[in-house]
Parts: sequence; structure tokens; C-alpha cells
Amino acid sequence: MMEKLQYISQGQTRREQEHNIRTALDHGIQWLQVRWKNASEKELNELCVVSKKLCSEYQAVCIINDHVQISKEIDADGVHLGLNDLSIEEARTVLGHHKIIGGTANTLSDVIQKIEEQCDYIGLGPLRFSATKEKLSPILGFKGYQDIVNGLEEKSITIPKIFAIGAVVLEDVELLQQIGLYGVAVSGQITNRPAAISEFKKAMI
Repeated sequence: MMEKLQYISQGQTRREQEHNIRTALDHGIQWLQVRWKNASEKELNELCVVSKKLCSEYQAVCIINDHVQISKEIDADGVHLGLNDLSIEEARTVLGHHKIIGGTANTLSDVIQKIEEQCDYIGLGPLRFSATKEKLSPILGFKGYQDIVNGLEEKSITIPKIFAIGAVVLEDVELLQQIGLYGVAVSGQITNRPAAISEFKKAMI
């Protein structure tokens, strides 16, 4: 069964990133997405290698943001692709069908496209403004999520595993799950307060 809580790594430097990843794993995170947008290729590679090793030690899932080739080289558990990244189909060709491939979505048509491409889960957002994203898609809010879920139901499309992304906090979990979302991807709140991991897990139905 897929974890309902994802931690998206944060940090301006390799040391910060690694510290935050280790701390999250120490506090029980079981699904890590390594995301470091402004890193050099060398530093990102090094971080991904360390992250995969740590995740193996903690028996956690290790997903690499954007970089399909790195994911393949280090034998990560999969990759998460943004709206403008490689297609799901191309990533499958590189990684094979046994790896996890997630995709970002912002609209109902994005979600339907990801379903048709057979990605394993969808990161839908942003819920609200997020300082961690440089090119932010239009903010959805709770109503935006509800409208997309309603749109899928109207088309008789089975709701896939959708994770809310974009400045998600603990207090959002109940309403997001009532709307029909599968889980949440959290960055800031876990980075700033790793003890929140156990609280998020308890809040997930």
C-alpha cells in the first residue's frame, strides 16, 4: 500500500538537505521525495546517492524529483515529474514498469492526462501559496480540489491516488481526505517541526 504522507526535501545547501532528510527519517517518514532545484549536477547526484542509501537503511521509499536519469543510475524507487518535465511514457521507457512514477497536476485536464498516462500517483496543487516553488501554478484552494474531484465523478472516472501539495499543514488533512484526496506531500511544516510527522500519520485515515 502506498504511504499517505510524503516528505519533499528542503534546504539551500547539501548539508541542510541531508540534515533535513536524516531528521525526517529519524522521525518516521517512510516516503521521501528528493527535491533540490538550484543544486549543481554534482551536488544533486551526491545528495541523491546519500538519500537512497539512507532510505534503504530506514526501509523508506526514495523518489527523485524531475531527474529520471539520476533515479535510474542510483536505483531509486521512482521519480516525480513536473508539468514540463519528461512524459510519463518516456520515463517508463527509461525506468521500467516496476518503478513508481508520479506526476504534478493543476487542473482537471492535467489529472485526466496523468490517469491516461498511467502514472502511479498525482501531486495536485498548490493548495495555497508556497515559498518553495519558484514558478507557482494557479492556487487551487479547497474548492479547487473539490471541483476536480467532482469533475472526475461526473465523468465516471475512478479517483486516482491524489496527494495535495503546496504549503499543506496538519489542520488541512481532515478536509482534504473528506474531499477524496488520498494523501498529502509536505515540505515546510515537516522541515520546521519534524515531530509533526507522527501527528500527520495519526490524522490520516
